[in-house]
Amino acid sequence: MKKRRFAVAIAKQIFAVALSLTIIMPFVIILINSLKTRTGALLMDLSLPKVPVWQNYQVVVERGKLFISFFNSLLYATVSTLGTVVLTALAAYVMSRRRTRLTRFLYSFIVFGIMLPTNFVALIKVMQLFGLINTRVGIIAFYIASNTAFATFIIYGFVSSIPRAMDESAAIDGAKPLRLFFSIIFPLLQPVLVTTAVLTFLGIWNDFITPLYLLNRSTAWPMTLSIYSFFGRFQQDWNLVFADIVLTCVPVMAIYLVGQRYIVQGMTAGAVKG
Repeated sequence: MKKRRFAVAIAKQIFAVALSLTIIMPFVIILINSLKTRTGALLMDLSLPKVPVWQNYQVVVERGKLFISFFNSLLYATVSTLGTVVLTALAAYVMSRRRTRLTRFLYSFIVFGIMLPTNFVALIKVMQLFGLINTRVGIIAFYIASNTAFATFIIYGFVSSIPRAMDESAAIDGAKPLRLFFSIIFPLLQPVLVTTAVLTFLGIWNDFITPLYLLNRSTAWPMTLSIYSFFGRFQQDWNLVFADIVLTCVPVMAIYLVGQRYIVQGMTAGAVKG
């Protein structure tokens, strides 16, 4: 029996290692080939470069207008994430504490948005009407609106797990609603807020379709569109394309590694306790 359990454990470990290698290997190939010459990168193999060509990254930054696209991506992802987290946390708190017919309807109406696809034709018409098309403000507003459903669903369940007695104690001490929320409830939501923030940030940073439809000015392009444009101009220079991809992936990988310990905790609490 022990031998069988040992064999099963070994098989699971082998499967986990094989799966990990399958996921990691593409990025390893990209990283290695980003340090090769143009000819060496065409092979797309795992052989290490004899002399790393660090100039590839310099060329990408200069020719690919990486600074402005990095700023745009950081602006869109950061502002949209903060707006989404704060607004949905407030909404989820109110709907969780005041469970009337109206709040139940609003919660169901908002969460229903998870299942609905984005109609870009109608979206573009509406944004043109309000003068938001092809603007940074417009795409940030869209990102906040499009992430509201999922964020509300996750945060609502976590808020419901916080005892109402804390609200009552704070109210007796004279705390106003906003002070009660931001001083007492908001700090308790840290796991689910970090989860929501990380997932929202990653989704916005990696988004390609939305800026493709809503942004025509190259000065407002995020990094995803810059890579697309860069590949069109340098599609034969795979070393430069790989270097561009690496520079795009590094920020989101760093953010994910920092917030990964909260993700499972926040998702589980939001799904089960709600």
